[in-house]
Amino acid sequence: MDPATIIGIVLAFGAVVAMVTIEGAHLTSLVLPAPMVLVFGATIAVGIASGTLKDFLTAVKALPRAFRGKIEPPQKVIDQVVGLAEKARANGLLAMEQEADGIDDPFLKRALQNIADGTDGDELRVLLEDEIATRSKSDRVAAKFFSTMGGYAPTIGIIGTVVSLTHVLENLSKPAELGPMIASAFVATLWGLLSANFLWLPIGNRLRRLSELDVDRMTLLMEGVLAVQAGSQPRLLGERLRAMVPGGDGAKPAKAPKAVPAPEKEAA
Repeated sequence: MDPATIIGIVLAFGAVVAMVTIEGAHLTSLVLPAPMVLVFGATIAVGIASGTLKDFLTAVKALPRAFRGKIEPPQKVIDQVVGLAEKARANGLLAMEQEADGIDDPFLKRALQNIADGTDGDELRVLLEDEIATRSKSDRVAAKFFSTMGGYAPTIGIIGTVVSLTHVLENLSKPAELGPMIASAFVATLWGLLSANFLWLPIGNRLRRLSELDVDRMTLLMEGVLAVQAGSQPRLLGERLRAMVPGGDGAKPAKAPKAVPAPEKEAA
């Protein structure tokens, strides 16, 4: 589990709480049910209206992943593929069926089963590429849903403020109550901006980033298993996969020992 989203959201709201406390205000003046119901309820509603019901359900299913999404290190994937290559060279491709039984990843499991079944390499590549594209498309739908809500929320907050100010204008005959009523009116705008920038947009970007990392992982696995099927030498396969990982996230090859300088010849 990567806690980046939880840490970021908690720190963001903590900064707001700190500001309110430093200024001597009260949090109860910001946590008002009416504007919060409007902002959150209407934002979700127009988010549903902007797509399909299936898009909404996909986004709901993907929401826990934004907070509990597991990021698998590329080196772990590379080590796993190299281990499979060593077993394939020692025991043959039919041994991949037995290896598939002990693997939880559905993508890798299906790939190994296809190798053991003798699927042609070109056909297997097409199959795996299609599966990667389908997974990426589904992830983009969920990320777009939350990003779309992040675009709607500030405007809905302004709508809430306008509605509240209309109520304020109806009570101009009560000057003593105008100050608190005007302050309450702007709470809707505040929650519109907070929900957009502290929740919806970060969640959408988080899901998009997790999708990119998952596609990178699946691509590594695809190239690895295809190389295993082709009988690639394990050490060379590991070097090739490490070269595909940007930013030095793959394991670095061991440094060559420093050459010992030859002793200088004594002058005759």
